[in-house]
Amino acid sequence: MKIILASQNPNKISEIRAKLPQYEVQGLNPEQFPYELLETGNTLEANALQKARQVYEKTGENCFADDTGLEVEVLDREPGVYSARYAGEQKNSEENMALLLDKLKNESDRRARFRAVVALNWEGEEYTFEGECKGVITESKSGSQGFGYDPIFKPEGYDISFAEMDMDTKSKISHRGKAIDRLIDFLEKACL
Repeated sequence: MKIILASQNPNKISEIRAKLPQYEVQGLNPEQFPYELLETGNTLEANALQKARQVYEKTGENCFADDTGLEVEVLDREPGVYSARYAGEQKNSEENMALLLDKLKNESDRRARFRAVVALNWEGEEYTFEGECKGVITESKSGSQGFGYDPIFKPEGYDISFAEMDMDTKSKISHRGKAIDRLIDFLEKACL
């Protein structure tokens, strides 16, 4: 069964495809979507729903979108909904991590959590699924896997960062993995 993922990020697409092998997960067609989808909401849920609506309105096909935010306790849950643009509109992961590490350089409380909201547009109806992963922000980057803030986020119960984990391990414990698991539960019931 085909379902469109509202993303052109190859890392995100491959991570989600690995979780949904029973579905034909397609990323956005760059000819149909030569622009970035709008994300003007002030919550993760609003942005995920907004992206899924844009894809459904243009394609009329079942689709889903996610929005993810890293929330750091001592920074009043910054960067949150602005995680991708934390250091500016250029969405540069290296600059985002550098800014966050700089803001935390004198902080001992480095607790944080990743939150993900997946919005599904299924047969014209909208649904949302949420997942979270608690952990800490490390003092320096480590690892080369993953993307975004993965090199500086160490999940609870692990001595390595997301960027040091293989995709299977990360997928089982990550915020996005948990939200996708809830999506899969829904799809399995919907397709009976």
